[in-house]
Amino acid sequence: MQPRDLSDHVAYEAGRGIEEVARQLGRDPSEFVKLASNENPHGPSPAAAVAIRETASSVSSYPKAAHADLAAAIANRWAVDDEQVWLANGGDGAIDYLSRATLEPDDTILVPSPGFAYYGMSARFHHGDVREYALEREDDFAQTAETVLSAYDGDRIVYLTSPHNPSGSTIALEAIAEIAAETDDDTLVVVDEAYGEFADRDSALALIEGRNGFDARDDVAVLRTFSKAYGLAGVRLGYAVVPDEWADAYARVNTPFAASELACRAGLAAIDDDEHVERTVETTLESRAYMREHIDTHVWESEGNFVLVDVDDASTVAEAMQERGVIVRDCTSFGLPGCIRITCGTDDETERAVETLNAVLEDLEIECEGDGDREGDGNEDETETEVADT
Repeated sequence: MQPRDLSDHVAYEAGRGIEEVARQLGRDPSEFVKLASNENPHGPSPAAAVAIRETASSVSSYPKAAHADLAAAIANRWAVDDEQVWLANGGDGAIDYLSRATLEPDDTILVPSPGFAYYGMSARFHHGDVREYALEREDDFAQTAETVLSAYDGDRIVYLTSPHNPSGSTIALEAIAEIAAETDDDTLVVVDEAYGEFADRDSALALIEGRNGFDARDDVAVLRTFSKAYGLAGVRLGYAVVPDEWADAYARVNTPFAASELACRAGLAAIDDDEHVERTVETTLESRAYMREHIDTHVWESEGNFVLVDVDDASTVAEAMQERGVIVRDCTSFGLPGCIRITCGTDDETERAVETLNAVLEDLEIECEGDGDREGDGNEDETETEVADT
């Protein structure tokens, strides 16, 4: 007995954890800082941590009340109906629900490349196929309606990521509205806003509800998560907000009690912890600015809690940084073998990452002196000033 043919399926490559790296290198975990998985440097919402402890003794019960209460709290936050909120086991769980509700065998979805691997994984799990539109490095991964529509071919779901992982670029609401208007009536435009709290952009929820001068649409859904700004990655809690017309489908496609009692109680506490979110966002903005100013190579502008950095040879640089105690994301798995992604950390973590990266780049330059100078990013004068200030 064998499983079905999974040869077209690709395993998800998660960022490596401190314990895993420390064991491999035979080192003490305290020597490392992890800036590879876009996690919250301040940890979970303190209110959520209290709620988890207080809920521990009641996890023998199914989370029916907590599930309903959290859906209501999210709906209140976004001014939508409770039934429009589809709670899930992380944002990837919400992607699965949309796949179940939308895809027939051999339907296609359209996804960004580079992009989040799970969009395609979920489609294939549900017997769909995957097509791609390219976000070009040479264009700073700009997201436009033309880019998406030129690749569109009647796909059942079109995924947009704003902010985009791993580049940090965003897409304007006007462009999203144009994509929704120009695609077929039975195409669902899904806007993944996992990093939305860090972006200076209005949510695409405005398109679902007909706000900010837009007509209400029944072909747009929005993904959100508690993993990033709220610091709850470990409890796995995300959700989709769908049009009114989609509300009834949830009961037919969701996993019963997919969001656990602990996750729901943590979410209920975290959603009102504005102080924690504001602190997290402030740290992110400061870290992003610091890295763009002080890293001795090109850093793309980002509206996520991370930056994408041009390093020519990602695997070599990431491995060298890891040896020096800083774990970052080698973006080869995104199809960007010349880039690393660095999560925005605390002041100390960010400064250590910048110092370590610059030292690695300098060492690699010295090793390669005989092969000519490294290519700059077109801002050599500015870079020299930044090095002097570091």
